[in-house]
Formats: sequence, C-alpha cells, structure tokens
Amino acid sequence: MTENNKTYKTIGEVAKMLNLINKKTGKISTHTIRFWEKEFKQIKPYIFSGRRRYYDNKSIRILKKIQYLLKTKGMTIKGVKMQLKDNNSELDLENNKTINKKIIKLKLNKISNIIKNIKNYG
Repeated sequence: MTENNKTYKTIGEVAKMLNLINKKTGKISTHTIRFWEKEFKQIKPYIFSGRRRYYDNKSIRILKKIQYLLKTKGMTIKGVKMQLKDNNSELDLENNKTINKKIIKLKLNKISNIIKNIKNYG
C-alpha cells in the first residue's frame, strides 16, 4: 500500500497536507489541528494504541473546509461552525468556492424550464 492510499493519515501527515508550518521554526505544526478538534465536533480522529491521532478522508475534508473558511474566506470560528451545520453546503477546493446544493438545484430547474420553453417555441 502506498503512502497516499492509506485509509488513515497521522496528524503529522494531515498537517503537511494542509501546509500547517510553524513560521518561526519552519517545521510542520500540529497544534492548529488539535485546536480545531476542540472547537469543531465534526472532526473525529481515531485514537489507537499509543494515543496517536489518525484521520480518515471525511475528517480531512472537514479540516480542509475549516482551513479554507477561516484562512482564505476570513470567517470567524462561530461563522465556520454555522457553515458546518448546514448539511447542504459543500466545498469545492479546486475552485475555492462554497457550493450550496439547493441553489444549484434551483438554477438547474430554471435552466431546464428555459430549454423546454425554447423547444416549445421552436
């Protein structure tokens, strides 16, 4: 099994993925992830023998979303908590946009109706 295909990632691996680097030392910092664990109940690391934290893909996606909303969007912790409670919201990390499923569905229905109207007149 390759490093990228593991089911669980250590806290150090996740910190590296999120590019959480201590500006003074230049080393990977895991403190931010531990803080976010306390603030956001959606982050649920698995703790096996040796008391090491392991994160599955779902937790990593949530951590990426938290990082994006806090660091890129400049939201507050309270605002991010509200965003995470909204189950209709997902994050498109490639385009750095928050996507609301309800809005997309409404827009698709509107486009579909426009197409139907065009076919009826054509």
